[in-house]
Amino acid sequence: MPIRKPRLGQRYLQTGVQGNADGTNLANATITAPGVLQSIQSKNEPLALVLQDGQHLLHKSAYTEGQHQGMHHHHPDKSSIASQVAATGLPSTDNHLPATRITHVPRQVNQGSSNPTSTSAPAESSLPTSLCPGHNGTVFRSSSGITYETVCAIDYNNALLRSTTVNSFTECVRDCDIYNYNAHKVTCVAVLFAQSHADRDPNCYLKSSILHPSAATDNLEGAVRYSVAQAAHLPVSGTTAGSSSSISSTSTISPSSSSHSQSSTSPTTSPSSSGTVSLPGVTYADSNMVVAPKIASTKLHGPSVNRPTSQYIQYDPADGVSLSRSLLQVGVNGDLSTGYDISPLTGVLEVNIYTQNALAPLRNTPHLSRDGGRGGYINGQHLFLFSDTGSYSGTTSSQNGNFLDFVSSSVAVDVGMNALSGNPITLQDGIGEWSDNVGRQRGFAPLTQGEEAYNIAMQGQGQRYAVWIESSIIPLDAETGLIYAPIVYDNVNVVTRAAVFTYTGNTILRITAGGRGGPVARRPVRKLFDQDQPEWGVAGGLRSWGPSGIGGTDGRVYLFGGVSGGMLMARVAADSIENRDVYEYWNGGAWSTIMPHNDSKAFFIEGPIMDIDVFYSPRHMTFIAVYLTIYADSTFYYRYLQSNSSIIPSYAPGGDQHYDCAETLLQNNWSDEQVLYKAKTGLSGAFIYSGGVHLRYFGADDISNGGSRMLLSWTAPTGKDPASATSEYQIVTAEVDFA
Repeated sequence: MPIRKPRLGQRYLQTGVQGNADGTNLANATITAPGVLQSIQSKNEPLALVLQDGQHLLHKSAYTEGQHQGMHHHHPDKSSIASQVAATGLPSTDNHLPATRITHVPRQVNQGSSNPTSTSAPAESSLPTSLCPGHNGTVFRSSSGITYETVCAIDYNNALLRSTTVNSFTECVRDCDIYNYNAHKVTCVAVLFAQSHADRDPNCYLKSSILHPSAATDNLEGAVRYSVAQAAHLPVSGTTAGSSSSISSTSTISPSSSSHSQSSTSPTTSPSSSGTVSLPGVTYADSNMVVAPKIASTKLHGPSVNRPTSQYIQYDPADGVSLSRSLLQVGVNGDLSTGYDISPLTGVLEVNIYTQNALAPLRNTPHLSRDGGRGGYINGQHLFLFSDTGSYSGTTSSQNGNFLDFVSSSVAVDVGMNALSGNPITLQDGIGEWSDNVGRQRGFAPLTQGEEAYNIAMQGQGQRYAVWIESSIIPLDAETGLIYAPIVYDNVNVVTRAAVFTYTGNTILRITAGGRGGPVARRPVRKLFDQDQPEWGVAGGLRSWGPSGIGGTDGRVYLFGGVSGGMLMARVAADSIENRDVYEYWNGGAWSTIMPHNDSKAFFIEGPIMDIDVFYSPRHMTFIAVYLTIYADSTFYYRYLQSNSSIIPSYAPGGDQHYDCAETLLQNNWSDEQVLYKAKTGLSGAFIYSGGVHLRYFGADDISNGGSRMLLSWTAPTGKDPASATSEYQIVTAEVDFA
């Protein structure tokens, strides 16, 4: 008899006291930006924001303590200047940006490779007046909190965005940040400042790519966004004046560390109209045939360790919308998701030019107990995304903590890259996740104002709306990832604790990472697919990159639709993911605009599959599927796509630019199921779930880049109290090495 994963029946059910934040208010902040007319705050007065449409939002100075029985949602989320600006959906203009420098807080900079060197990035204002040649390769943070690496005497050809006249290198970097802020995406990835041009116009050059470096004729001082520099594996440092320069290509034929005698290495992007940025090269097997994957060894790392940040963004609680009594009924009401705007009071806050001066220390380092643990790689960081998350104060090895808060999703970033050396990972929650100074959380996935208001009104009675994370991240471009997250109605009997979870449809989360506040999820549509349709994307999907290569904006997104017996498939152009009308669905023989029903058998892969990742392996020249089944056996299985010849992406050496290699998933058969990794059950003896692959973790050695290493993670129930040091769940990792 199939057994469903326990996370649908084992949710936090706690009794506790919600305490007050005691942080002080923002002091005398005056900010002008599109959508926000003015914000004036004294130390002893509540913060009031006046929007251009005349709406007035009054922020209370405290939230009344309450003790509630049953399922907890967090107390009303707080507002901030940042969230109010973000709510307008409008960019700032240059003259609205204050000139204050960001407060320096040392942090580890993720190298994104197999050499996780810890780097302390100085603030921009602490950089020396003259950078080159003595400070080539210095890592620093700009006034907007973006990490850069300095470069000397180098130019990047055919990538000029614009040239401007500025007074200093610092202003040139700031212009790049402003350009990206106004564009709502990262377009400027490098700057070059000609100090010798100080008396000429222009002297600051914003660049969109570092794909084509060359020795500079002038003594240029430059900076490259650190994640781009580290991911590119391209030269970002030239030579000083008077020296010779050597710029090497990344397209080579070199000996392979695998059983194949040679491999082809290719840059993953090229100049195109798609606005791409460079990413790591990929090593392809020198074979005209599919290479059958074989397991060489495995290694268990153990459960992860949490290391929360020590700061939060200080602000006051805010009033949310009020719902009429007719809407506060038990049962699903889809209008609460579709009939209300996305709440600016939920989701992770960003540390930026508007919030950097509102940073304050956490009074309490919270203990976290969380469920789930899928994730992925975005912008040089490895993310772990969770569903239900509880926070507790005062937890020690011998004493359970006190309940603080409960949210339906959270996020953490791997710091230290410990799995590279075979050790348990360390996870860190971002500054922007905390809602107050004692460690309550805002929740990672934003809720609508209707969902949030319902949860607040019904807390203690056992009903709530949740946006859960059920799959690995689908990369969208070089800076953004996607999650197709289910919107779930949770109805718990507070006496018997029997729970009923109802899928009400799903939404899209656009995820970005790299900022000081932590990864941010935006919810561009309230609901994409409906309750009575297949759960498109909830089990995940894959990104089929176009001719511009990995990190580009062309190509398609393919979604998996989990139904009884297997997985269906849908597809959409990468630039149209928010438009449900343009999705196409595989009907077993062709693509169609007619959506199949839940009883469809047009599978692209069959089996009792629960959690799944499908990805292209350059080492094997084919696709590999890794999954857990609905049976309680704590086992990862894998299959590979069989083909009469090697499968080559359009952007790879020898690839056809007019062919989408993901279509081979519908044209070929899968191999027989094989065991990939047998995990231990949790401390409670219960089986594992929420298992997945974290692609690109091992850099050039990763299975997705043509290497042999693969990182797995899963959730293991402990049977312990979530307030205990062990937590109710453990997030465990292991490595699999292929022959």
